[in-house]
Amino acid sequence: MAFEQSPLPYDFNALEPYGMKAETFEYHYGKHHKTYVDNLNKLTDGTELASLPLEEVIKVTYNDASKQGVFNNAAQVWNHTFFWNSLKPGGGGAPTGDLAARIDKDFGSFDKFKEEFTAAATTQFGSGWAWLIDDNGTLKVTKTPNAVDPVAEGQKALLTLDVWEHAYYIDFRNARPAFIKNYLDNLVNWDFAAANLAA
Repeated sequence: MAFEQSPLPYDFNALEPYGMKAETFEYHYGKHHKTYVDNLNKLTDGTELASLPLEEVIKVTYNDASKQGVFNNAAQVWNHTFFWNSLKPGGGGAPTGDLAARIDKDFGSFDKFKEEFTAAATTQFGSGWAWLIDDNGTLKVTKTPNAVDPVAEGQKALLTLDVWEHAYYIDFRNARPAFIKNYLDNLVNWDFAAANLAA
């Protein structure tokens, strides 16, 4: 069974008032994400991996040098789907409820979380991701290079920010810090993060 590209949870132009143009999604979702799905299907066609859930493909190929291409494409398919859900029109601001309480407990304050997340996203050298994760009951900020993700590392992802340059170049050119600030102020989907925490 072929792997499929999950639909975007909003229209291509839904985030335009919040700093992300439809053109960004035409390229990022329509070309980059689609290419990862197409490549994954080519690489797994006719193999036992083709019948596994995406998360299992990521786990079993992570440390297998002979399957690095499969891992890279599988993880990028998962990462992008997760990233689209980490965004919402009119998002941003502060979380509420249990998630807010956990952030206060594990980071000291929401402002400290924002500092840590911003630092991780800013200092990820080259391509990669910044994450809020639940690591055995403790919330942490992490950053990963290239396609590596919490699924591969055995952690639970709550939300992510894609800091590959193609994620922000149309909207922010080379100003990654402005992209990060806009994500936290206007786009981050705390409802998605809270649902992942509760799951």
